[in-house]
Amino acid sequence: MKKRILLIGYNFTPEPTGIGKYSGEMMYWLANKGYDCTVVTTYPYYPYWSVQEPYKKNKFWYLKEVKKFDSGGKMTVYRCPMYVPSNPSGKKRMLLDVSFMVSAFFQLVVLLFKKKCDTVITVVPSFQFGLLGYFYKVFKKAKTVYHIQDMQIEAAQDLNMISSPKVLNLLYKIEQFIFRNTDVITSISEKMVAKIEDKAKKQVLLFPNWSDTAFFTPLENKEILKTEFGFLPTDKVVLYSGAIGEKQGLESIIEAAAYFKKQPNIKFVICGSGPYKEKLQTMASNAKLESILFFPLQPMEKFNKFLNMADVHLVIQKAKASDLVMPSKLTTILSVGGLALITANSDSGLYALTKKYNMGVLVAAENQLALNTGIDEALLTSDRLTIMKNARNYAENYLDINKVMEAFEGLIIH
Repeated sequence: MKKRILLIGYNFTPEPTGIGKYSGEMMYWLANKGYDCTVVTTYPYYPYWSVQEPYKKNKFWYLKEVKKFDSGGKMTVYRCPMYVPSNPSGKKRMLLDVSFMVSAFFQLVVLLFKKKCDTVITVVPSFQFGLLGYFYKVFKKAKTVYHIQDMQIEAAQDLNMISSPKVLNLLYKIEQFIFRNTDVITSISEKMVAKIEDKAKKQVLLFPNWSDTAFFTPLENKEILKTEFGFLPTDKVVLYSGAIGEKQGLESIIEAAAYFKKQPNIKFVICGSGPYKEKLQTMASNAKLESILFFPLQPMEKFNKFLNMADVHLVIQKAKASDLVMPSKLTTILSVGGLALITANSDSGLYALTKKYNMGVLVAAENQLALNTGIDEALLTSDRLTIMKNARNYAENYLDINKVMEAFEGLIIH
């Protein structure tokens, strides 16, 4: 009989991007393999920072969803109420975390009186969710897996969201408690694995984010694809597709569009949702930049075509972020064989990985001149086809969801 798996985390399907996408695909993969899966989560809110339909009417209370699979697997999702700020400042994010901790705790108490789950997976952020996994372990003797998607305390410290030494010291002590009492720790990049091992003083396993390489595939005839989205076949499309937040430095796209203003055939597209989108639209409007266009999140059935029609994909990272993680948007770009322009400094893990496999154009992070020059280079480089082929090969060899999940199943579940 297949084992029972419990996942705890506030991002989950049907969120279209980010951690919720990966957590959802992970549990659906396991359920399709016949596992009995339980999820304690909240209502889908990311990247919109607003609870989405058809869940709005339920958002102040608990909801249970059950889905059965042909494999014999089963998915039971418990959605817990949570405070969701429309403008997620530092303090409001803390309140969001605390509100989910409280509501999820009460749901876990109920689950203590149901059949035991063999493995409980907690997904970071938020780092303190590991306490929920520990709570379940104490009473049900389950194996605990602590999966770190983001080094949350360090990020809050670097961005001065938390500056009090006493508060930081307390948070790190809580984190150390979780490390000591977790059976397996995993993370998404080699750099993050190394940094967490240094903190935790125990082995950390690599569990990278993946791409559905069967769905996201390279397509021919970019010129025809462009016309489907309102562009001319001769337009050069520079695309950013992903979450739109204030801390990502996306205003550099507006400045790049201004730099290329005299080349109207170069179109800059920002696709996605987030709290900073309106401000970027205002900046573009004030600068009278007709070459920059804003698209909503694309439906899944169109998304492969949408990504394939771009000539250049922007992967804009802050300098510190590029040292730790391969952005989730990049995995999909590599899968479609896209030409990625990546901001990453030469001492970062992302730079080294991209360079090793020659699967993107690299420019210095947080450097507008470098970004402008890099866009020019990416549009003109004679190495385009080689880079694009290398990108797809890397995705097939290292990012295929079945390969990643089979390794996870073998190392963690059994």
